Amino acid sequence: MSDKAELLDIALRVGKKAAELLSARPDVLEVSTKSSDVDIVTQMDKASESLIVSSILAERPNDGIIGEEGADRTSTSGITWVIDPLDGTVNYFYGIPGWNVSIAAKDKDGVVAGVVVCPTLNSIWWATRDGGAFHNGKKLQCNDPVELNRTMLATGFAYEPEKRALQLDFINKLLPQMRDIRRNGAAAVDLCFVGAGNVDAYFESGLHEWDIAAGGLIAREAGAIMSQHEIGGQNFTLVAGPHLHQILKNTLGL
Repeated sequence: MSDKAELLDIALRVGKKAAELLSARPDVLEVSTKSSDVDIVTQMDKASESLIVSSILAERPNDGIIGEEGADRTSTSGITWVIDPLDGTVNYFYGIPGWNVSIAAKDKDGVVAGVVVCPTLNSIWWATRDGGAFHNGKKLQCNDPVELNRTMLATGFAYEPEKRALQLDFINKLLPQMRDIRRNGAAAVDLCFVGAGNVDAYFESGLHEWDIAAGGLIAREAGAIMSQHEIGGQNFTLVAGPHLHQILKNTLGL
């Protein structure tokens, strides 16, 4: 059985190292596409994942790996690392703040430790299961209770057109009833923003495990509820404090 503090320490050290690598952004980025023309990957995504994987396995060679850019290794230790080596690649490509490194460690019961390192916001968020969530050393608590008319909602848009259309339907339903909406461009940071009270809620469709593993733990450890919903064959993620989470579920018919 691995110690949560040990896993957190590794995630913090490796996440900072990867963020330092990414901060030395080359003038020319080699860009290719994945699921669509807006789903891009650069050589820096791949370099960051390679650094993270090699660093973790140097210390824990029996652990498993799930990485956005293809790293896949079965665990024999009971611990698997879920990695987004560059969350917010489009932000990174355009020089927009918010891109980050997201690293989580999970066991058979779920995520044990999670770290999100965002150098452009001078921010490191982290959490351990049943150990609370923190931002630059300050303990986090999500906003709760919050009414719908006072809600600041964060969202992002999936890469596939049909998923974007579904999200726009939800936005059209919610926006007239809310305070405002923000689209920051990086799922892990949006989840951390919920935990820190920078926004009240977050929703998006089409997220993958590496998008939500670390940030989801941080939001939950700060008191938020994260739920998954299947709508029209699409996976939909909703995160908010308990009171607002129920209101949003009712409003959206989830």
